[in-house]
Amino acid sequence: MNRHGMVVCPQPEAAESGIEILQAGGNAVDAAVACAFSQTVVDPLMCGIAGFGTAALYLPSKQTHEYVDFHAPAPGLARADMWEHLLQGEARDGFGFSIKGRLNDLGAQSIGVPGTLLGLKRMHERHGRLPWRDVIAPAIEWARGGYFVRPAMYAFWIDEPLAGRAANRERLALTQSGRDLYCRADGSPKTIGTPLYNRDYAATLELIARDGADTFYRGDMAQQMIADLSNQGGILSLDDLSAYEPTVNRPLVGTYRDRRITTNQPPGGGAMLIEMLNIIEHFDLPGYKHNSAHYIQLVCEAMKQATVDKDHHIADPAFVDVPLDQILSKPYAAAIAQMISAGQKIDVPRFNDAIAPPKDTTHLSVVDADGNCVAITHSLGMPSGVITPGLGFMYNGCMGVFDPRPGRAGSIAPGKSRFTSSCPSIVFRNDKPEIILGAPGGTQIVMGVLQTILNVVDFGMPIDAAVSAARFSSTSNIVDISNRIPRSVSRAVEAMGYQVARNPFGHTIAWVHAIHIDQTGALSGAADPGRDGVAYSL
Repeated sequence: MNRHGMVVCPQPEAAESGIEILQAGGNAVDAAVACAFSQTVVDPLMCGIAGFGTAALYLPSKQTHEYVDFHAPAPGLARADMWEHLLQGEARDGFGFSIKGRLNDLGAQSIGVPGTLLGLKRMHERHGRLPWRDVIAPAIEWARGGYFVRPAMYAFWIDEPLAGRAANRERLALTQSGRDLYCRADGSPKTIGTPLYNRDYAATLELIARDGADTFYRGDMAQQMIADLSNQGGILSLDDLSAYEPTVNRPLVGTYRDRRITTNQPPGGGAMLIEMLNIIEHFDLPGYKHNSAHYIQLVCEAMKQATVDKDHHIADPAFVDVPLDQILSKPYAAAIAQMISAGQKIDVPRFNDAIAPPKDTTHLSVVDADGNCVAITHSLGMPSGVITPGLGFMYNGCMGVFDPRPGRAGSIAPGKSRFTSSCPSIVFRNDKPEIILGAPGGTQIVMGVLQTILNVVDFGMPIDAAVSAARFSSTSNIVDISNRIPRSVSRAVEAMGYQVARNPFGHTIAWVHAIHIDQTGALSGAADPGRDGVAYSL
């Protein structure tokens, strides 16, 4: 443990970049931005500068606590009914839809307006200490000097295709650039330990380091991108790029027992996190055996209620009236808790359950010696597979999560941002930050963050145990459990009338990366064992 600074993320190379920036005199924002840029190099299907994300910043040295949200809205040419006639299925966890031809999942039509680059730029402009070119330099070096395929990367690349969705190996091999970068001669993904070099992306990052984000959103690079995407039938335009702006928002604030929780606003997953905590607060969790059948039943019912409310209400607040005062109220949570206590099962309706949950996205958590805290969750969504020749980065596939049915909270609209379960969060104890955390993992993100908080607050686990403990989830009428939960427990859950789906992975259902600060200010970090991550300190 230390008091001087820490970086935790799923990629050792990116964590090294963040630590190097702290050592060079940068603050937590500089380190987080450098780490995020390096992640776009060394985890190219999980995130990218043409992706989206949300960032928590708590900077006591500046008396600042804010979120920089850089979601990827639908392009201006998008329409609510553009894919209604093609609808085939809905993800079992409610996080995405399959349509005929997979237009929303793979290729140029699946791309939303890129947000990550300008989001990172705004964070740095507002709060960074080192020059912009310095925080991008480590990423440039990884792209030019190379890195290698890590085990968790390879596992994701060869993951079996989900029903109605493209396999990740298809995303890697969609373009000639992708095949050259990430595939062997037979078109299969390069294997663990294979060196990777992305000199096109190094050149792209050098331009951005020199000219800022304008070249991407308004300059020559923007022209190059749109020409390529238009030739492939894409609907992203130069107007979409030039008009794009991240937003700076106040945190969404809740309480749980003696803690204060700050998280992100809709369309992020923070409201789900606070709603679940409000419900669970009515139960004496230490009176339940951790991960027992009754414990799983209780927490899963809270998860299901938050999922129902998300499906009906939580979307881009610029387009939908999100009733946060209602769904985050303590009396509402008390009523739900009473229903759960009475044995009522909450129903989560789905169009069908043809698609399994996605597993993409990445996260980082940073604390510096001055107590500044940053947590960023960023992603490509389900990556589009598209790489413009000569640029070296893949575009997001954010259109796949929009509901193709008009008239719903998650329906498509030009300029509208989709729901994301991402919820980088900070837990405060005695008005001091205690846990800085977040996770990749699709809709399961918020469920992993929830259980980590419960493990620390209610069961007194140190952060490494809290992050590593076996997890479960219910974002449908099925209870998903990791393979480290004994079958005797899953049989008992089934005996309560639930369908149980056992995940073959022991470390799964989001991959939490967290930093804990004790009351003396000492830092300890935990990288989820399900990924390749590390916790590095100064």
